[in-house]
Amino acid sequence: MRTFVYILFFMLMSSVTMRAQDIYKKFFSDNAVVAHRGAWKAKGIPQNSIESLREAMRLGCAGSEFDVHMTADSVFVLCHDNNFFGKVIEKHTYSELAATKLPNGETVPTLEQALMEGMKQTDTRLFLEIKSSSTVERTVRSTEKIVEKVNELGAQPWVFYIAFDYNAVKRVKQLVPSAAVAYLNGDISPEQLQKDNITGLDYHYNVFKNDTSLITNSKNLGLSLNVWTVNKSEDMDFFTSQDFEYITTDEPELLLSKKK
Repeated sequence: MRTFVYILFFMLMSSVTMRAQDIYKKFFSDNAVVAHRGAWKAKGIPQNSIESLREAMRLGCAGSEFDVHMTADSVFVLCHDNNFFGKVIEKHTYSELAATKLPNGETVPTLEQALMEGMKQTDTRLFLEIKSSSTVERTVRSTEKIVEKVNELGAQPWVFYIAFDYNAVKRVKQLVPSAAVAYLNGDISPEQLQKDNITGLDYHYNVFKNDTSLITNSKNLGLSLNVWTVNKSEDMDFFTSQDFEYITTDEPELLLSKKK
């Protein structure tokens, strides 16, 4: 199945009449729900764990987001903050981090483990956030190594790259022009994103609410629209009414219930 999806993906990507996000929807669920750091809240599962990824896939979410940092020995691990239980990730080796377990008993997950788990199915996309390092140079180097790992495993059809660092976003597109990648920081216009061949916007919900022209302009330019982190019912209703392709939330069960 994985090989078939990968081949069909690149066949479809050769079509100049379809947007990349439309092509992806031929593979994955289109309910727009992206579980933020996996589906963790309802069941008290650790964020950014393999268990939270599995729960997002079990729910049938269109996507599951996770955060990726590079350790001192160039291993990629899932964690939101730049430290793991008090240990600064980029200053410690993977084995040093692995000495401390997550509350559910998991060892700090690696990017490879998350990708391999996600590639077992074709409903839920993997929203891979490239976390910024202490320097721009290290962030770009981390980006290059992440893309290399994704390509090595044949995981590109599953992965939607996201990042706050615009250098990282642009570097992904330079390395893999067909990759899906969105910018998170909320300070670049849709016009500039299109000029730089970026797939779309993934901005905080207040950015869109304060300037709804971003929504209209993005749609007119054919850019993908994602929004984070939408946890209130009324906000979910607003972004659903605006036909956002993805809505990132800590409450995937609630948003999924609205889609039925």
